[in-house]
Amino acid sequence: MIGLLLPLALCGCGGADSDNDLTLELRSDFLSREAISGTMDLTADYGQRVYEYTVEFSGTQKDGLTLVITAPDEVAGITAKIDAGQTFLTFDGVQLETGPLNEEGLSPLDALPALLTAMESGYIAETGSELLGDQEVLRICCREPEAQPGQGLETVLWFDKAQKTLLRGELRSDGSTVIQCVFSAFILQQPTN
Repeated sequence: MIGLLLPLALCGCGGADSDNDLTLELRSDFLSREAISGTMDLTADYGQRVYEYTVEFSGTQKDGLTLVITAPDEVAGITAKIDAGQTFLTFDGVQLETGPLNEEGLSPLDALPALLTAMESGYIAETGSELLGDQEVLRICCREPEAQPGQGLETVLWFDKAQKTLLRGELRSDGSTVIQCVFSAFILQQPTN
């Protein structure tokens, strides 16, 4: 929590204060969520090769995440179950090619768990408003505390300020975007009391 508060305290005042408050509120929402679901278009850039997938996802804190590829047709139906660091792929004997995207072994299957982990416990190095297309959004950047911008692995998240929904997430390795997720639906379900 101290790692989050220091950069937030350094961001200034006025609009930055409301962005900082929203960032803290979003972190709280992610940490307290009971379930998650949605759809995303995922682009994995291997440099020489670029793969694009449409993925539906759902999960709970207790049961882990399930990701189902819905496009392209050649791999539609492949399902990944991610739970406590274990990943299982299933589909009628077909195997999805996912090699590592960087030296740390990052793969496309790691994208959503990495985005969630960054929002729940990552060191928030930057937060503020910016335009995404013509929409003003909240941008949050997480990276190692000692890393400079563009060094190592960075996770960048864009949120609709009014709806508090995740619109887009990127994983960057040494300044290059290796995974981009654009969400057409993103739902955090909070516990009912």
